[in-house]
Amino acid sequence: MKDWLSKFRALVLFGIVALVLSACGRENLTALDPKGYGAEVSLKLILLTTIVMTSVFLVVIILLIIVLVRFRRKKGEPLKNVPQVEGSKTLEAIWTIIPIILVGIMAVPTVVATFQLADTSDKDEHININVTGYQYWWHFEYENEEIATSQDMYIPVNKKVYVNLISNDVLHSFWVPSISGKLDVNPENVNTMFIQAYEEGVYFGKCAELCGPSHSLMDFKVVVVSEEEYEQWVNDMKSFNSQELELDAVAAEGRDLFEEKGCVACHATDSQNFVPGQKPIGPDLTQFADRSRIAGILHPTEENLYKWLKDPESVKPGNKMTGAYPELSDEEIEKISAYLMQLSPSEVTAASKE
Repeated sequence: MKDWLSKFRALVLFGIVALVLSACGRENLTALDPKGYGAEVSLKLILLTTIVMTSVFLVVIILLIIVLVRFRRKKGEPLKNVPQVEGSKTLEAIWTIIPIILVGIMAVPTVVATFQLADTSDKDEHININVTGYQYWWHFEYENEEIATSQDMYIPVNKKVYVNLISNDVLHSFWVPSISGKLDVNPENVNTMFIQAYEEGVYFGKCAELCGPSHSLMDFKVVVVSEEEYEQWVNDMKSFNSQELELDAVAAEGRDLFEEKGCVACHATDSQNFVPGQKPIGPDLTQFADRSRIAGILHPTEENLYKWLKDPESVKPGNKMTGAYPELSDEEIEKISAYLMQLSPSEVTAASKE
């Protein structure tokens, strides 16, 4: 009896903890509160299949309860041989036709939605962004705009935006739960989907394909702005020249160190030398000071930037930056950090939308 009670208490405690933790999600990282067309379609399919499966479950439970109550042998009642039913065409038809109907109810809308979301017939009429997945970051090149950025992707609200997905190394998966479904990112071929956000804001994106030790840390952000702000951001990115920045003495030394230590060989800091289709070695830092996160996951503070530059491996195990640059002293990290924190090409930022 005591053993049964302890198990019951553990089950109740587990249920309470699960209920509490289920409310610990983010508004901008959930498929259950859609803010975009793809996420809205996905939620409708989730609800449809949930209703169908729940209905089947309830019908089975009700029938089971009826059978248990109605045909339960009463106390003192002798055992009876119940007539066996075999080869009933009516029953066989029922349990064959009903599942077919239920599968059809779920399959038809799913197939229609799949083809609809995969339709790229009008992609040339809309914004196209070439997205490349790396271990463990994302790069975004804007077709026809001659600009590129990493980690934060800016798009206009209520506009179709096509993303052309490819990987530079292993398999990844592009997913922004609040505004879209997910699509595989392969190294061999380009997969295309469109996203369309209904509301301005910053939405968290994830890699949904196990891609290495830091797979769970491969985050990015989709910054949804008004059409006017989007045009302003594009123009600001095009005209930004990091060599013309007015820097204080510490940041100016940081820019010199950024070049001397070879950082500039992997990281672009503006769009002045943009080459269409060129694959970068490291993330584009043009708008580093405007990002909502450092390395995709850390809050943008000087302490976190120091931590990242001092030991990238402690933040993202298996990243390609570790050991790719000379060892930096604390003073050098301070100066480079001061420079990076002034790379802000536009007033349209992720922080203004959070």
